[in-house]
Amino acid sequence: MEYYSSHINKLIEEFSRLPGIGAKSAQRLAFHVLNMPMDQVQSLSSAILNAKANVQYCKCCYTLTDQEICPICNNPHRDHHVIMVVENTRDLAAYEKTGKFDGVYHVLHGAISPMLGIGPDDIKLKELMQRITEQDIQEVIIATNSSLEGETTAMYISKLIKPAGIKVSRIASGVPVGGDLEYIDEVTLLRALEGRVEL
Repeated sequence: MEYYSSHINKLIEEFSRLPGIGAKSAQRLAFHVLNMPMDQVQSLSSAILNAKANVQYCKCCYTLTDQEICPICNNPHRDHHVIMVVENTRDLAAYEKTGKFDGVYHVLHGAISPMLGIGPDDIKLKELMQRITEQDIQEVIIATNSSLEGETTAMYISKLIKPAGIKVSRIASGVPVGGDLEYIDEVTLLRALEGRVEL
């Protein structure tokens, strides 16, 4: 990419570091930004900086929020006896879109993957166990992805929680194997939730 100036190359390089952005997309984004009016560019860059500076983990469920406790955990109308365990905030958002789950969530921020060197201590599992011992939890719904890592994580959580006498269920596979929750339509997600099976 010697035919671009160093500033353009740097911009393309930074975009290409983002997940799912290949060389061509990075180039397209870089030129799009360069053609934007200056006020829009400033608005975009300040949105990125503000989000990075102000977004943190919810002290209860560990989703990303700009408050100490997220709006879902703070909502007294939610069923705080039922926790749905998801891998990331995007999966939480996918289930919230269905509008049919009235419990609360726990965000793991990953899944157990021995291949990648990610063990139980590298995700928010200790925090989940702490919630279960401190709160009156009646059911834990495990909604990790139906990938090898997601299934491994689900079985691990189930083994940890079952001795406490709490009902543990797994979302049913209306969700295709290897499918990421964030890309699945709401009807399929709803069917998976309603058809969950006890582990």
